Amino acid sequence: MPVAYWCVLAAAILPVLTVFPAKLNKDFDNANPRDPAYWKDGFRARAQAAQANGFEAFPFFAVAVFVAMSQGADRYWIDQLAVLFVLLRLIYVFCYWTNRASPRSLAWAAGWLTTIALFTSSLWS
Repeated sequence: MPVAYWCVLAAAILPVLTVFPAKLNKDFDNANPRDPAYWKDGFRARAQAAQANGFEAFPFFAVAVFVAMSQGADRYWIDQLAVLFVLLRLIYVFCYWTNRASPRSLAWAAGWLTTIALFTSSLWS
């Protein structure tokens, strides 16, 4: 199976892992996991926001991988771009967790451009 497909799986799982550290607190109530008071500020709020953005970014990335694969783009470049996207998402999450807004925005923009490159890769391969 191509590496790009494994990256789709990784990108699908990453949002769930993004918020996991915020749930390790003894105050977390699994009976009421969406309690707005728990997620209202600090690390918890940033982790939840990073998770939401991960869920928002995933569909476009997944579709871009499948479009690239189905349109005959170079598999090497598809794999490289897919790995780059996942790495940029990891940087994005780290920047969100550590409250670094400017690097986070750069990682987001680079990930978005990577997805555009994937989607259009059959045009330049």
